[in-house]
Amino acid sequence: MSELIHENQRALVTGAPFGEATSAMILLHGRGSSAEDIAGLAEMLPRADMVYVAPQAAGNTWYPYRFIEPIHSNEPYLSSALATVGALVEHLKGQGIPTDKIVLAGFSQGACLAAEFAARHAQRWGGLLIFSGGLIGKNIDAARYTGSFAGTPVFVGCDSQDFHIPLARVQETTAQLRALGAEVQERIYEGMGHTIIADEIAEAQKIVDRL
Repeated sequence: MSELIHENQRALVTGAPFGEATSAMILLHGRGSSAEDIAGLAEMLPRADMVYVAPQAAGNTWYPYRFIEPIHSNEPYLSSALATVGALVEHLKGQGIPTDKIVLAGFSQGACLAAEFAARHAQRWGGLLIFSGGLIGKNIDAARYTGSFAGTPVFVGCDSQDFHIPLARVQETTAQLRALGAEVQERIYEGMGHTIIADEIAEAQKIVDRL
């Protein structure tokens, strides 16, 4: 069944142990990468009371085609990936961590997944960190997104010439998130490449520190 595509994959957990953690960060890796790789952000974005959860995509890929392809072309993988994030959120809530203490973060394909999940479940989150990514689909369909971010702090960072992430989509994503009530800090860099740089980490840390 489609909903089982990513369901049985492991998740790497670091930071404060469950039972002691009062905040959490879900870290979503990029295409061809791994939970171990994205979990390295835990050390770069430290918080003593935070548990960091990095799920592993089946086959190291959340969905097969570019994020700017029509939604249906990336199904059923995209729905499975979104369900995986949703299950992690519910697990964290079951551990006593409310959504306003949960930060959703991702890089590249993982950033697109984080953005899409958050926009489809707009509410007050602890934060949203989009490192080189944007909302998913050939076009952004505002009808897919409901609710209000209620001032959720968001960081969006990308290179102006990123080969994988069109600048227009980054800017459209920022506009859509703001329309849903998010407080978005957008940073467009020159010559950064498809990576995460220190300035982005510094801005992301501000969001983590605000929890």
